[in-house]
Amino acid sequence: MKYDSIASGKRKPINLSMDTGVVEAARAVGINLSQVSEAAIRDAARTERDRQWKDENRAWIDAHRNWVESNPLPLEKYRLF
Repeated sequence: MKYDSIASGKRKPINLSMDTGVVEAARAVGINLSQVSEAAIRDAARTERDRQWKDENRAWIDAHRNWVESNPLPLEKYRLF
């Protein structure tokens, strides 16, 4: 199993309000609301965490990109493509 830095493996009951039509439609086709909600929230949290990291490290990312563009790669002569 791949390590997931967001998941703890523990469960906590929460209250979640949803549109009744959505709940009825999901239940009618056998969708597990807890699993789908957890997966969607996990993806949203991971996406936001990654966006924040990129914002916080923007200066380093830009400096690195500029260095790579203006300097040859150290092992360039060994590339086969």
